Amino acid sequence: MDVAIYRDALLKKRGELLAGSAAKPLQWTMENNSGRQGDMADQAAGNNEVHIQLKLKQTDAKILQAIEGALRRIEEGSYGVCKECGEEIAEARLNAIPWTRSCKSCKEKQG
Repeated sequence: MDVAIYRDALLKKRGELLAGSAAKPLQWTMENNSGRQGDMADQAAGNNEVHIQLKLKQTDAKILQAIEGALRRIEEGSYGVCKECGEEIAEARLNAIPWTRSCKSCKEKQG
């Protein structure tokens, strides 16, 4: 397994998440939806957008944490090994989710 390919993919994804290019900053969303302008539907839509942005930021934070862990495992030489069963994780799974810590079988058991 060529871990350099996975390291590059992890670094690219980390850069994308840190740049936040996919979503408006949460502070901007909150500031622009905090006024009392508009009717109830406008306010509800604004509140919903803030909630969605917050969920996206939380998800991004979890992925960033998993990416950092994967980069650490690359440095330690334990990348690509399932944390549950100790077997190698299939390259197809690593290609899809390079920060994964579980093989497909163990992940399916988790639910």
